[in-house]
Amino acid sequence: MSENQAAYPIATMCRLLGVSPSGYYAWVKRRPSRRARADADLIEQIRVAHAGSRGTYGAPRVQAELAAKGIRAGRKRIARLMAQSGLAGVSRRKFVTTTVNDGGRQAPDLVERNFVAERPDLLWVADITYIPTWAGFLYLAVVLDAFSRRIVGWSMGTTLATQLVLDALNMALATRRPNGVIHHSDQGAQYTSIAFGHRCREAGVRPSMGSVGDAYDNAMCESFFATLECELLDRHRFKTQAEARMAVFAFVEGFYNLRRRHSSIGYLSPVEYERCHRESAIDPAARERAIVLAAVKNKPFGRPQEGAVLDRRRARRPHNHAGRDGRMAPPGAEQKNGAKEDQMPSDQIR
Repeated sequence: MSENQAAYPIATMCRLLGVSPSGYYAWVKRRPSRRARADADLIEQIRVAHAGSRGTYGAPRVQAELAAKGIRAGRKRIARLMAQSGLAGVSRRKFVTTTVNDGGRQAPDLVERNFVAERPDLLWVADITYIPTWAGFLYLAVVLDAFSRRIVGWSMGTTLATQLVLDALNMALATRRPNGVIHHSDQGAQYTSIAFGHRCREAGVRPSMGSVGDAYDNAMCESFFATLECELLDRHRFKTQAEARMAVFAFVEGFYNLRRRHSSIGYLSPVEYERCHRESAIDPAARERAIVLAAVKNKPFGRPQEGAVLDRRRARRPHNHAGRDGRMAPPGAEQKNGAKEDQMPSDQIR
């Protein structure tokens, strides 16, 4: 009515809408309620937290961010105010698989989908993904610590040579100096190569590999790639590979490791979670709640219920072999599990 009072009389609009003129004028002069004023103040804090997450946080992580500042608010209230303000977190795409299962195995599976580590540098998971740019594909190899979800090693290159995964492994070894850590990956040609097996033996790393073409055997690393795609790659288009390198570096080292809150570790960042572990500042009950299995990517038929156990027969149903965007991989993309390198015999990896 206020917006149309220049075109129509207030009395006429009140009569058509069944509202008394006195009631309308009383509403116009009435001050906002205490709840409305509190909501307005909370919306400002939500905007700050949402902007600080690069526009990626939904209501659960915004709630954790506000709680860290001493602001207590219910998750449903935050979700309502975010919806009213047009704020939303980013969501992941459907699960697809990009490899074909041929039944081969080059190393034992020492993890068996149990992505639980009681301390840092006990279990690392690794994989490779591609980053599209206008100048061609950029490939990213990562090594992730299963205890804190921290990226401890990474490398980027323009080809899928074995050196890509060697550089990521060497970075992890140089920064963490583990003793007998398990390195879990898929059976890509880079991880089954002779050079990679030799480096693992030399550093005392125990190789572990899941089955071919089954992302659930490396679900924790696939979960990180889903986060990377959802919060960075789907929201930006890179003209050059140098631009993509800078963006990925800033995301991994400037946001993901240092600041991004993870629901699986009590809404702490990986660096903060490791610091709490070192200082024993987190009580055992809270640690037990924070240590959970890797978040499994959304299946086409929806996310499994809380506490559900994956059934290997159900999880390994055949899928369409598609790329990240739901289509077949572009012609310029190399096959991640292709026979590009010399394969390491199965008796060479122990």
